This record gives sequence, C-alpha cells and structure tokens, in this order.
Amino acid sequence: MVDRREIEIEVQRENAAMVGLPYDFLVNPLGAVRSTFEKAISSGSNPSSFDGNDWGALEPFRHFLFDQNGLSKVPILNASSVRCVQPNTLVRFRGMIQDMLGNEFYVGAYKDGTTWKTTKYTDSSQCPTGVSPDMRIWERRLLYCVPVPGKSSWTESSSLGEINHSAEGTSETRQKRCRLDENAVDHMDLHASSDELQNSSSTKKLKDEQLSLGLPSQNISTAATSSLSTLCAERDFLPCLVKVYDTVESELKLNDVFEFIGVITLGTEQKAEKDDHDEFSDGLSEDLSVQFPPDMVPRLHCVIHRKLAVHDFLRTSHVLEPTTHRIKEIRATLLNHLTVTLGNDGLAAHFLLLHLLSKVHARVDSMAVGKLSLNLTGFNRESMSIFGNQLRLTVKSLLPFTEYIPLTVEYLNTASLAPKKDYEINRLVPGVLQLAEGTHLMIDETQLEVGTLSSLGVENARLLKNLMELQKVEYDFKYYKMDMATDVQLLILSEGKSNILPADLVVPFQPSSVGSSAITDMDALEAWGWYLSNVRSLPHSIGSEMQQVVENDLVAVKQADRSLGSQDLSRLLTIGRLVSASYGETSLSLEHWQMVKELERLRRERLT
Repeated sequence: MVDRREIEIEVQRENAAMVGLPYDFLVNPLGAVRSTFEKAISSGSNPSSFDGNDWGALEPFRHFLFDQNGLSKVPILNASSVRCVQPNTLVRFRGMIQDMLGNEFYVGAYKDGTTWKTTKYTDSSQCPTGVSPDMRIWERRLLYCVPVPGKSSWTESSSLGEINHSAEGTSETRQKRCRLDENAVDHMDLHASSDELQNSSSTKKLKDEQLSLGLPSQNISTAATSSLSTLCAERDFLPCLVKVYDTVESELKLNDVFEFIGVITLGTEQKAEKDDHDEFSDGLSEDLSVQFPPDMVPRLHCVIHRKLAVHDFLRTSHVLEPTTHRIKEIRATLLNHLTVTLGNDGLAAHFLLLHLLSKVHARVDSMAVGKLSLNLTGFNRESMSIFGNQLRLTVKSLLPFTEYIPLTVEYLNTASLAPKKDYEINRLVPGVLQLAEGTHLMIDETQLEVGTLSSLGVENARLLKNLMELQKVEYDFKYYKMDMATDVQLLILSEGKSNILPADLVVPFQPSSVGSSAITDMDALEAWGWYLSNVRSLPHSIGSEMQQVVENDLVAVKQADRSLGSQDLSRLLTIGRLVSASYGETSLSLEHWQMVKELERLRRERLT
C-alpha cells in the first residue's frame, strides 16, 4: 500500500523543482493567473474594473492551448481520470449543461498589506474575514454539467492514450495517487446488510449522489436502501459543477454541449480549507455542498470554453478529403453495411441512411424543417432479437450520442420524460428527453401490449408525440410550462404502424437473409462517422429549372392522391435534400429527384 507521506514528499520535490519558473499552464495554471494580475496592477489598472472583464489572463492560455498545441496535453476529466488529477491543475471537461444554477458572489480581489491579490478561478481565499473597503466582490455563473446523455464509450477511446499520458505522465505522484485510490476502491465492503447500510455514513453519501445525479427528492429514501454495488456500477458517471467567469449569458444555453477548460478543485482540498472561507466566498456553498458533495462533484473554474458539435466526438484520427468522389465511395460502403444489417432489405437501408443524415435546419411556424423520423414496421420480439439488436449496435457504433427506449405501458406510466423544476432544492430535475442536439433515439414498440395508461402515461405519450412532430420537449416549471427546441433523430421499431408515434416515414421491413453486422474495418468505421457528421450539414438549394420540375411533379402527385397534405409534399422535398446530400451535392439534380420518386413509389407499394 502506498504511503500518503511518500506522496506528499514527491509533491514537495516537484514544487521545489519548479522554483524559478513563473508558472506552468498544466501543473500551476493559477501561477499564470496571478502573474498576469500582478502585471495588470503594476501597470496602474484598478481591480474594481476587473469584475466581468479579463485583465489579460486569458491570452496566455489561448496561446498555450491553441497556438502551441497545448490542448492535447490537458487531461480530460471523467470518472476514470478524476482519481489521477491533482487539485489546482488544468483539466478539460466535456459535457452537457443540464442545469443553470444562477450566479455566485465571491471575494475576487483583496489587499494584503499594500499588495493586491486575486482569488479568481479558486474556491477559497486567504483574505481577512469580514467586510473591508480593500475587497472587491465579483460574480460568477454556476452550471451543473453532466456527461452527454447516451454518449458512446468509443468517443473517448481514441484519445485514451493521450488522456492517460497527460493525466499520469506529468509526474510519478499522479501514478501513485491513481494506484492508491484504486486500491481504496477495491477494498470497499460491498456486502453490508440493509440495516447496516441504513445506519452507515455511506447512506448519506448515496443520498448525496442521488441529488447530484438530479433524481427527484422523493426517490432518495428508496435509493438509500440500495446496495453500494449500485454506486460502484455507476462510477462511469461524473458530473461537474462548472464556475464560469466573464461570459455573456447568451453564450451558454441549457442542453448545449461544451468543453470547459479550467482549474479543478477536489473534495479533499475543499474540506481542508473549509475554515478559510470568508462570508462572500462561495456564497451558495452551503446549499451546493449538500446537493453536490465536493468529493463526488468536482468544481471546475472555467478559464476557456468552446461549444462542441457531434463531429468533435468522432474517432477520426485523420482528415478526410470531402471530394464528391470520396463521399460517393463512403456512401456506397455504408449503404452496403446497412443493407447487411437489415437482412438484405435495400429499400429499408436507403431510408435508414436518409434518416441518419436528417437534422433540423430551419423552423417555420411550428414546423421543424429537415427532420425525418422513421418507423420500420414488421418487427416482432423474435426479429428484434436478431435485426433489432444488430441495428441498435450499428447505430451506436456510428453515432456519438444514442439512446434507447423499450416502450411498454408500465414504462409510460412510470417514466419521468420531461424535466421538472423542484423549487424545494431549486434544481431542474432532468428527464429522459433532456437530450443534446444530434442525439439518436431508438424506440422499441414490440414489447407494447394492451393496457391502461395512467394520467402520467397519457402525458408521456403526448411528450413523445410532440418530440416527433415538433422537435420540442415541454419542460415543467410547476407554475408554467415551456417548450424547448431540440434536434433528435427518432427511429421506431414496431409490429404495425405506430399509433402513439406517427413518424414522417413508415417503411415495412422485409428481410430476406441474416448476415453479420460486425465491423472489423476501423478505417471504414471512421469514414462512416465522418460522413454522417459532415454530410448532414451541407447547404442545399434548388435551381430555377429544377424548382419548376419539382412543382409540376408535386401537383401531379397531389392530383393522383387527394389524401396527401402539405406535410407529405414537404417530406418529399426533405428526402430530395437528403438524397442530394448523401452524394455530397448541394443542389438537387434531376437524377436525384427521379431517385426520390422511385424510392417513394417502392415504399408505397409495400404499404398496400
């Protein structure tokens, strides 16, 4: 077992070795903050002007991270690496903003004798207690962030070596700390009786975790009786309380995915310095410490943040040339793989490809233009065990964010789909449908049997229908409800046409063989992920000549089938856009419009 004293000695040696260096961005980022602050003060700047403004501390970080390729050296903070990082070092956290907790006041600057000092980007201050005219009270925003819901494990595997190197390679001390913490976890007693568990300190810890996960408060007592093995099973989930400085409010929105780069403070450090807090520092610290225990929810003082998109989570290790020829090659191999996955059903594979390329690119009144939800019918429990599972694994391997709902009457009657505001703890309790933009949601209706929906079940069915039709999720703030726009791809697998979830496209599934959907070519997998992410964002237009052709065809289609409405005609235009994009083209050609009409003809044949 590693001696903690040995670790302390190693840390002291490292600190001694750093004497003479002004700062190290990775190991001592606060040194850079203090250095730039002292420079600003010495040049005659007034600390009163620094609240909400950068005095020059960010520029050295930007230069290090982006001009000197320092970003790749900054360890990613997650449930695996958190045991290895040292407090007050530079880390980056990638996650979704699940709740916005308001603002917090803190002592940002104070005078120590005749010298001005700053506590920005820290949790504690060493300034004198009480109110003094030589203190400057500043403000920061608090965000509760979580790993992106449904994030595939492979999104971090490509940089795992880099993470391990940056998290452990800085010093032997980090390696020793990892071994020490892993040793402590390995020796946890997971066999305590329920009575012992009720009375143990671990029960409180478990309750705290329920709050940190955003679970409803009424479920905490029930969760407290569960075993510690459940706690360990969810160790891959690491939320983070991000404190943001000098940022306009409009830059950060609920459910956006960001990479926050900043200074981490951990629970052990905060406990040791608890007595040093003044009355302004961590103005909400008491409530935060209860709801977000520092030893389970690390604090990240954000220096720089950047919004992430789906392509930022891809496993691509090299840049692919976006030439039309290359895109056509990738399209052909991906379509072939989807066809094999779907039992050699080429038509279903074509529509699945278009579905995976769809995204909301505009909103007109209540319409979400560009979405293309898909309902594959003809599934039963047996075919789900074969083709459904293959399809689910394939989608998960292609897209960074995927979710799966096995829809049953019991699920509808009990699930918390919509986020709700709990004013007792002043938290937004998350729901299943609080998802990041670009998430793929697969719903399995083959397990749905005859039953009675409760009022909650009816409400949940309505929420799912609104998500599918409007691409909106209704958030419940108790005194009012608010529709939040989203962009989620929905795929429904059912025996017959879904009555609960009316999709844009209904395609009867007709497999003719069973093939292996296993993917062994990693280069192909990288190319497919790149293709799905980049092609779906291509611009689109229709030339004047093609516009006239399309209008004439739509009039003819409407005359042939009077039951068709504006949404059906809009769907054909969406398919046309997606077919063009699938070939890497930005305008609709006659050839691709003919393909749209043929695909629609074959689909309607199956429906009759």
